[in-house]
Amino acid sequence: QVRHRLGEKAVKLTPKFGWDDLILPDDAKSLLRQACNRVKYRHVVFGKWGFEKKYAYGNGLSMLFTGPPGTGKTMSAMVMARELDAELYRIDLSRMVSKYIGETEKNLSEVFDEAQLSGSILFFDEADALFGKRSEVKDAHDKYANMETSYLLQKMEEYDGLTILATNFSQNLDEAFTRRIQFIVRFPFPDPAQRELLWRSAFPKETPYADDIDFAFLASTFDLAGGPIKNVVLTAAFLAAESGGIITMKHVMEAVKQEYKKSGKVLLKERLGAYG
Repeated sequence: QVRHRLGEKAVKLTPKFGWDDLILPDDAKSLLRQACNRVKYRHVVFGKWGFEKKYAYGNGLSMLFTGPPGTGKTMSAMVMARELDAELYRIDLSRMVSKYIGETEKNLSEVFDEAQLSGSILFFDEADALFGKRSEVKDAHDKYANMETSYLLQKMEEYDGLTILATNFSQNLDEAFTRRIQFIVRFPFPDPAQRELLWRSAFPKETPYADDIDFAFLASTFDLAGGPIKNVVLTAAFLAAESGGIITMKHVMEAVKQEYKKSGKVLLKERLGAYG
């Protein structure tokens, strides 16, 4: 196969998830499927139907995933990579951004050049760190920061593949980016019905768990997104394995308590009702 050195600048993610694993609103899922179809049928639209003559520049696909942490942005990128049978690379921003003038552009150029060889999907996590709003030029540093932003816009437009930017704070992104991005997918915080599905799907089929686990109570009582819910279930599984039994509601409640402590949230005993 074509050789490339993307692994030096980015982390390869192995897509393990399918569409059924994604618990998202219908409109978000529909946008993800549309984006996949754009890649699948580009040869028809740009080739057979002649759109390449009208759109000679920037035929790549760029997407922005925005939403709170743990709502499924990375998982969605994995699902798309699996659907398109493409390699997925998460760009390591710490290796990209350099304090030396011109180094950031050089690093970005290398990433896009290597990606061009393989048709990989580029996934920029916490993108606002690299693509912040272009500031008013007050000193040389501001001038070069703005040049980096402009350069990145240019490379994204030139790249023929799929570029995904993920951010927790879409308001931090430069307007010029959002204008040039074809798909903006919002990942809302899950409502109680979605949280119940997330709780149920977090338990693998092989996992032994007791009938006393109250999924409806867990979903309605605890404001947790998909990422933290997975952490809770995993912690509960290890607690159960240690005691040599199956996962019970007691294990899950202990794990929830740990998750709340970790994030600095207060968990009042009155909220826990019969499980207090």
